[in-house]
Amino acid sequence: MRFAQISLVALVIPVMAGASFDPLQHSGPASPYFDAPSQDGIPFDTPAGCVVDQAAYILRHGSRYPEPGSFAGWQALFAKFQNTSYTATGPLAFIPSWVPPIDDIPHEPLFLSSTGALEAFGLGVDLRKRYKFTKGGENITIWSAAQQRVLDTSTFFARGYLSQGNYLTTPSSNRATIISLPDSVNYTFANSLTPSSGCPLYETGDTSATANTFRATYQTGIANRLNKFLHGLTLDATDIGPMQDLCGFQAEVDGDTRFCDVFEDSEWLDYEYAHDLNYYYGSGPGNPFSATVGFPWVKAVSDLFALGPEKTTPGGNITPPALIMGFTHDNNLPPVISALGLWNTSRMHGVYPLSHTTPNPQRQFRASYLVAFRGYVALERLACGAPAAPTATHVAGAAPTAGPTKSFVRVRVDRAPVAIPGCTSGPGSTCPLAQFTSYIDTTRATASGDFVQRCGLQNVSNATSTATFLTVAPPDIQEFLVGLN
Repeated sequence: MRFAQISLVALVIPVMAGASFDPLQHSGPASPYFDAPSQDGIPFDTPAGCVVDQAAYILRHGSRYPEPGSFAGWQALFAKFQNTSYTATGPLAFIPSWVPPIDDIPHEPLFLSSTGALEAFGLGVDLRKRYKFTKGGENITIWSAAQQRVLDTSTFFARGYLSQGNYLTTPSSNRATIISLPDSVNYTFANSLTPSSGCPLYETGDTSATANTFRATYQTGIANRLNKFLHGLTLDATDIGPMQDLCGFQAEVDGDTRFCDVFEDSEWLDYEYAHDLNYYYGSGPGNPFSATVGFPWVKAVSDLFALGPEKTTPGGNITPPALIMGFTHDNNLPPVISALGLWNTSRMHGVYPLSHTTPNPQRQFRASYLVAFRGYVALERLACGAPAAPTATHVAGAAPTAGPTKSFVRVRVDRAPVAIPGCTSGPGSTCPLAQFTSYIDTTRATASGDFVQRCGLQNVSNATSTATFLTVAPPDIQEFLVGLN
């Protein structure tokens, strides 16, 4: 058994080849954030001679307490453990004394945990150092869906990104402007960080129930194996899901990882694959409306990359910063993957669409790599010139000069660079900006379709197919400052 605290170091260390098996990196949406392993053989570092001059992130909120429905499952499990006389041995010896990690029931379910706050703050520190976009004392504008856990994530990100240690004496310094957009409503259509809620036909494409069918193939077997460690108490298939969920959730809430040790590696891989099926067929490439709802954000960012950093479109009243941050929910990330055309094709036959019954280890689409708490999809615009010479000469009083550069685009998913299909001719397998823009405007626009048309909104007078919120303030916008004192 183990009882371990999640540390900041543990949250930021990337997965290394040959590392011991860690259930927290195979727990899908219950995983605390970790860097996804290298994809497509592309190094993590920015290519030599390149500098990121613009970046756009869309990310899930940080680690949270369970949703009320999940918590009800934990309470039922706790009642089962407490209302029976039994003996537990081996990996289950702890369950007679186990209690759910919730001590403020009216508040905690659904809200951000302290680990989630740490994840968000740590990302702010990381991106401030990584990109060096924002000088001390400057502000940053951030976009966020309006659920409290999402707003809290954006707030803690801002604290990490802007902090300079001067807030006790000058609390008005470095306040982030957060633009709060309506969350999961059907009247903002494509102009939203939660656009699937504005597409009436989206749910008709959701076939994520295949995940439950797959769970039925392994959960009873796990229960039968664990029952060998119990005398007087019998687990059944319905107990296994909550117990596996508790590995990730309890690790991030209070550091207790004992449920992680209950299950074997193969059982974690089945658990992970059930989540892969849920997201692939629910909100990812397996849903025919996924690319449709993900495309507006991708198109908006592509247009801003074509303009260059800190520029806006004609008619805009917001100038996005060089670092464009959008905070949302887990189900809004797979549509961006779909819109970009990622993780749905393979040189190896039979990887996609994902099998309903047999996990293919060659698949790149994994919920753990995408929708872990604080998971993200990021696009970076790179200015690339000649790599720096091994020696340099400086003339006193002369301003430094830079040679000509060309612009390229790369995608990162939970930090791992991911190749854009058919567009890897740039440094570090990046995509030339002009080719990326054409890829989005033609190939991906055709594949994704028009939001209004595809979602059946032709007769809705105010329906829109574009995401303009990055440059045009919506009429019902909520905008506020985050004080960092």
